[in-house]
Amino acid sequence: MKYLDGVISETFRMFPVAPFIERRASEEYSFEYNGKTIKIEKDMIVHIPTYAMQMDEEYFSEPNKFKPERFFPENRTHHPYSYLPFGAGPRNCLGMRLALLEVKLALMHTVYNYKFTTCEKTSIPLKINFDGAGVLSPKEVILRLEKRIN
Repeated sequence: MKYLDGVISETFRMFPVAPFIERRASEEYSFEYNGKTIKIEKDMIVHIPTYAMQMDEEYFSEPNKFKPERFFPENRTHHPYSYLPFGAGPRNCLGMRLALLEVKLALMHTVYNYKFTTCEKTSIPLKINFDGAGVLSPKEVILRLEKRIN
């Protein structure tokens, strides 16, 4: 289960459903960054580039490599707010636990019943499509599927 958690987390890191999150500031806020004061006005929209952060070497070494082990409890070194597949804080996704449970059950059921292998038409790495509405999705995923005899 530890490895399954890592695979799912790493997949969400590399291929987030929402490449960015937006929030409206409910009050004025300012903070220091690199010696400069950044001021966020009340009602200003703040754009959080989750895909860019999750693919940044500052937070994840070798960001283009699929490494589920980086999410094992003993290996977590990234800043907690650099990985945001469901948002964070008081405005994170209400359905996060249900979504993760559903993904795990679907993946386990599928892997139990089918064997996945690459074929000559499989594209590695995946070609990603950005639909303009804020959703990343693969252009196509071509794999060979064999029914397992249980």
